[in-house]
Amino acid sequence: MRPTSIAELLESARARIAPRLQPDELDGAIKRAALVVDIRPAEQRQRDGALESAIVIDRNVLEWRLDPSSPDRIHEVEDHDREIVIVCNEGYSSSLAAATLRDLGLHRATDLAGGYQAWVRARA
Repeated sequence: MRPTSIAELLESARARIAPRLQPDELDGAIKRAALVVDIRPAEQRQRDGALESAIVIDRNVLEWRLDPSSPDRIHEVEDHDREIVIVCNEGYSSSLAAATLRDLGLHRATDLAGGYQAWVRARA
């Protein structure tokens, strides 16, 4: 088996989570009661600002908090049909995280294309 590059892994993840949410679509997702999850590290949230309407879940526990069958899940995720939008700083690690959530059966999980930074630029 040949090694996979991060570029190939990212391309594969994004193909599995399509369509990705565009920055100008985030408000609509929030109005639809999508669960928006900010996985940016605390340092980035402190530096750049909070994403209102998002819950913060550290990337290292994301799957445990969002898997409906996990005893450690958050109460907002009761079944596999919840629309979930993962947000990171620039839209890379969120793609990988959303693909993993899809592997867990959360078939409506996606991410915010361009991440928090693209969302800020779209609002300017």
